[in-house]
Amino acid sequence: MFRYLAAATAAAVLVTPAVARIAPFPGSFHTQMVQTNGTSLYVRVGGQGPAVVLLHGFGDTGDMWAPLAAVLVKDHTVIVPDLRGMGLSAHPDAGYTKQTQASDIAGVMDALKVQKAALVTHDIGNMVGYALAVQYAARITRWAVIDAPLPGIGDWDNIIRSPMLWHFNFRGPDEERLVQGRERIYLDRFWNELSAHPKRIDEGTRQHYASLYARPHAIHDAFEQFGAFNQDASDNKALLAKSGKITMPVLAIGAEKSFGTAQADDLRFVASNVTSAIVPDSGHWIMEENPQATIKLVTEFIAK
Repeated sequence: MFRYLAAATAAAVLVTPAVARIAPFPGSFHTQMVQTNGTSLYVRVGGQGPAVVLLHGFGDTGDMWAPLAAVLVKDHTVIVPDLRGMGLSAHPDAGYTKQTQASDIAGVMDALKVQKAALVTHDIGNMVGYALAVQYAARITRWAVIDAPLPGIGDWDNIIRSPMLWHFNFRGPDEERLVQGRERIYLDRFWNELSAHPKRIDEGTRQHYASLYARPHAIHDAFEQFGAFNQDASDNKALLAKSGKITMPVLAIGAEKSFGTAQADDLRFVASNVTSAIVPDSGHWIMEENPQATIKLVTEFIAK
């Protein structure tokens, strides 16, 4: 799944692509703090029509979705939260299991009076997305899931042995002291090593996210997202055993130079209606490396 990494550096030298920049959300969006499940989430909302919820992962915030939101908002209600403890959302001391965060998102839907929504997720957002889709199956109409595995599912036990994933167990008071004040250095590691084209993640984008992850408690809470993986794995196995495979349409999108077709292989363990798709010429950071291809795949799937 991380087979591309040996070639990624060489590819980055040979290619001079247009870089990605943080885009503002359209002016039709508003932001609000939504009280949900014992915490407060920062949520961007815009548009009218069938609802779509966009969930980000580590290294990003909901800001990653602005170019996609600008397209979807033409004929959808678009809901873009920051996950608990990330971005501009509140920083509670607990609640970083993905089951708990799924209830956060269901609470956001309740607060906005949205009964049903399509779901688009990336990275840790995938893990929250699965817990949401399986526990609130009647409320999720379809799910586009992008470039990250689900704890406890499929080949998880081998995936976590990859030396590229050392950060899953990098947490604790001393680790936080090492990263404090050096958040940019820490995040550069992910943008550089898990991308096919590091230069596509431009300086402004890096500074933007580094400043958000340097906010009080932000790195601690990001580490808590990883620290919950063992419980998430146990929870996911129990959810699958109890509820069986989810049946809504699922588009499993792997980046060509990251998870690739393995994304669909993983999702077929938990979903019965899975279509595979690839974001070409991209590593893990699909919205920074190839936003046009990502937007096309997602919008075509949502429109079905």
